[in-house]
Amino acid sequence: MSRLTILLSGFTIFFLMFLFSCTNETELTLGEPEAITEGFQFTEGPFWHPDGFLLFSDIPANTIFKWEPGNSESEVYIEPSGNSNGITSSPDGTVLLAQHSGKVSQVNDDLTLTVLAEEFNGNRLNSPNDLVARSDGKIFFTDPPFGVSDEDRELDFSGVFRLDQDGTLTLLYDGFEYPNGIALSPDESKLYVNDSATGQILRFDLLEDGSVANETLFASVGERDDTGAADGIKTDSEGRLYSTGPGGLSIFDTEGNRIQIIEFDERITNLAWGDSDYSRIYVTAPNSVYRVQTNVKGR
Repeated sequence: MSRLTILLSGFTIFFLMFLFSCTNETELTLGEPEAITEGFQFTEGPFWHPDGFLLFSDIPANTIFKWEPGNSESEVYIEPSGNSNGITSSPDGTVLLAQHSGKVSQVNDDLTLTVLAEEFNGNRLNSPNDLVARSDGKIFFTDPPFGVSDEDRELDFSGVFRLDQDGTLTLLYDGFEYPNGIALSPDESKLYVNDSATGQILRFDLLEDGSVANETLFASVGERDDTGAADGIKTDSEGRLYSTGPGGLSIFDTEGNRIQIIEFDERITNLAWGDSDYSRIYVTAPNSVYRVQTNVKGR
């Protein structure tokens, strides 16, 4: 075989590999933001319930609201909510809350709350902000001081924690001033956390035992301004990362390159995937809740 033939064969293989890698990832298309319900004080923590409705927190109102498709009005779901912020669920479907009152709780079948964590080493948590659960039941959450006064604060750091099923609470990281959004990669091998103070998004290797390693700067949404700050984050089924922040909703590819930003009529705070096929993004803002149609599926 001649040298030219070998070179051409190598180029053909490279081209086919490149073509496959390009066509293996869905090209992202997004619709225009649509307001679905409004008239709130400060909404956060959207969560699509498997029974086909959206839950979201209104932090100052101390209330979790429920919105059902086809309605413009939302109804009270839980009040008081412990000034809930982030909402997610455990693998068995139990709804979990991060509460500015200094707790992480679960929602029982009768809509009462059971506290899962409220102290670390004998000191009250600051103000649990957002949370995500791994498929093995381990819960990961952020704990900035947004909802605790200086007089009541007992921890001198803002932490990223892991909560195990037996109630054990482990500090994973304390290098952020205001840790906020938290998300898992589709295969649960990476943990993403952002910092409202700097706009940075860090990526950690998430080990089987729930510990983290290899802290890496993944991306940045930019420093806070009048249009927002780094807040809620989610990933889609192909590994892209979505973060609310300055200017709207920023979308990053798996290498941390910002590939798109969606503008909204007001500052946005958090997001969740929803609908039966998880192809819509639901986005909270102080006054309103929006949705955006996509052609991909969320995690």
